[in-house]
Amino acid sequence: MTIRLLDGVYEPRTEPAVFAAGAALTSRTVFAAAHVVADPYADVSPDSPAAVDWDATLAFRRHLWSHGLGVAEAMDTAQRGMGLDWAGATELIRRSAAEAKAVGGRIACGVGTDQLTGPADLRAVRTAYEEQLALVEETGSQAILMASRALAAAAGTLDDYVALYTHLLRQASEPVILHWLGPMFDPALEGYWGSSDLDAATGTFLEVIAAHPDKVDGIKVSLLDAQREIDLRRRLPEGVRCYTGDDFNYPELIAGDERGFSHALLGIFDPLGPLAAHAVRVLDTGDADGFRALLDPTVGLSRHLFQPPTRFYKTGVVLLAWLAGHQSHFTMVGGLQSARSLPHLCRAYELADGLGLFPDPALAEHRMKSLLTIYGAGR
Repeated sequence: MTIRLLDGVYEPRTEPAVFAAGAALTSRTVFAAAHVVADPYADVSPDSPAAVDWDATLAFRRHLWSHGLGVAEAMDTAQRGMGLDWAGATELIRRSAAEAKAVGGRIACGVGTDQLTGPADLRAVRTAYEEQLALVEETGSQAILMASRALAAAAGTLDDYVALYTHLLRQASEPVILHWLGPMFDPALEGYWGSSDLDAATGTFLEVIAAHPDKVDGIKVSLLDAQREIDLRRRLPEGVRCYTGDDFNYPELIAGDERGFSHALLGIFDPLGPLAAHAVRVLDTGDADGFRALLDPTVGLSRHLFQPPTRFYKTGVVLLAWLAGHQSHFTMVGGLQSARSLPHLCRAYELADGLGLFPDPALAEHRMKSLLTIYGAGR
């Protein structure tokens, strides 16, 4: 069997790689930031509120939990702020939290300020954060304090960040994860933590954590700079974890070195879920080389999906979910399925197939051929 892609004929795998479901992981805490499945039959426009297929969305989360992964809910992978508004995120958090309780899955949910749709002052930003924090805690989920576009626009100095985060940490009933998302993921977050100088921003970030280490479970860092993450995690107070969000360098960061390691909260673990969980189980036995042998080959796919403009990586994630049979269509909220080119999607298919990520390679091949036909490229 072959498929004619844009750059020539490709021979797909005939057998998938098989990774069995299993219990929770032990040596690392690992969250997969999960995507949402759009309702393809909803009569909506790109500006409409998100129409979500709740059954398929929750089924995908059960898939991740079945492999022992935690779910990071209502994050940017779920198109938060790129098609999924606060009303949709509210329902997503409530539904996923209830599902997590039903199946015993670990869940952490994003807390932001996206109910603010226009210019806002610092008081309004604080109130928005408080509202979302209350909702997440009400569901029994762990809170992830996400980087806020509104705060980036309203804050005048680094002291504004310190004051606001100090207030939120004092208010949180349980330790939270602090989220630092770089501008490559969201250009509106340029200069977060009060400076475009990352050394200065890191100093402010660490100041907030050092003042309230009992209220910070960990930090989630998505700057795509492995050495900066290593340097940062070595400066964390005892007991505060680093959750890598580096979709370019995650194998080495999770494996760690003699001075420590990173846990994980990654968008790439949405399509890599079963393989990633299997790799961490190998690491649980102390076999770091075996872990790297499994996970290192996935970096090429991740770097492809997250290539600039990085914020559109969700399109490739949803493509792979469709090809893997986790949803019946390649449609996204906000029409974001059009955010990547056909050559980009073809390469994503090749790389994922080469890793054995598709449980039914024939189904993936059939669907990829249908996509090529829709684009007028089928032969």
